[in-house]
Amino acid sequence: MYKKLLRPIFFFFDPEKIHDFIFFILKLLDKIPFLFPLINTFFKVNHPKLETNLFGIKFPNPVGLAAGLDKNAKYINQFSSFGFGFVEIGTVTPLAQEGNSKKRLFRLVNDEGIINRMGFNNVGVDRVLKRLKENKNVIIGGNIGKNKLTDNKDAASDYLICFKKLFPYVDYFAINVSSPNTENLRDLQYKDNLQLLLRSIQEKNNTYLKPKPILLKIAPDLSNDQLLDVIDVVKLTLIDGIIATNTTLSRKNLKSSIDLTTQKGGLSGAPVREKSTQVIKFLHEKSNGTIPIIGVGGIMSPEDALDKIKAGASLIQLYTGFVYSGPRLVKQINKSILNYRLNQ
Repeated sequence: MYKKLLRPIFFFFDPEKIHDFIFFILKLLDKIPFLFPLINTFFKVNHPKLETNLFGIKFPNPVGLAAGLDKNAKYINQFSSFGFGFVEIGTVTPLAQEGNSKKRLFRLVNDEGIINRMGFNNVGVDRVLKRLKENKNVIIGGNIGKNKLTDNKDAASDYLICFKKLFPYVDYFAINVSSPNTENLRDLQYKDNLQLLLRSIQEKNNTYLKPKPILLKIAPDLSNDQLLDVIDVVKLTLIDGIIATNTTLSRKNLKSSIDLTTQKGGLSGAPVREKSTQVIKFLHEKSNGTIPIIGVGGIMSPEDALDKIKAGASLIQLYTGFVYSGPRLVKQINKSILNYRLNQ
């Protein structure tokens, strides 16, 4: 139904306007009693073998919604009803910001991809945490970043503001230093900068009686030497894992029209699939499997999800695949992972 009926209608309109329209529809549907619990019974796959224990958290299944779709934590409970085992919100910054100028979101339909240069548009951490108070037992990841006008030398203060305010309301943190859409943000991935940032967050984390898991979200465009640096920093700072990967700046072998493929921004979806999987495999092998990894990037089918898991990911996340295939993909992936685990 989604691919044949709804998607052609959605894809006829501007991507960002459709995003806002879908959120409006979710708001209306939420007023119908028991609708989302009913939706949940259709999409959810329940089985002990799907449960995944990681970072001291018991995930009901390993398929999560990636950051970027529900930036402002407006519909975490509703999105969870589509069968996701966890939802990552954000990227959240200390202050609200509009992000980059529009138009900033582009579908590459012939490549099953999306280019975005949103620029951390969000309502700010204070409004987000108010919404998180309405969470109904959904496992939440808090993806945090810095404001556009904050210099990199002061970046740690922005991350710490978000960390402290969100701490009571999220189950783990994702430190986003890999978006290509905030100027110079990716410079924070360099070893010395990264080590300083993660140490400052980890020091604050350790002041709490029960610290929260901290994960680093990295770009798919890092060299092998840079990935080795990431492994070193993760081990030195004792953070809990890596999310691999964010969007790519690469534009190789695209089929879409040049007016789309030359747009600035990060590319997600099928074109980043192999690059992301290779990064996961490299990190898993070079760390001897000691660093937990959440795999994200180009998961458009159950087979893509299994490739990520076989490469070394313990959990996976969807975004562009969810846009192209709809919520049925979540159920298909969970069934595929269940069959894989039952046959191991």
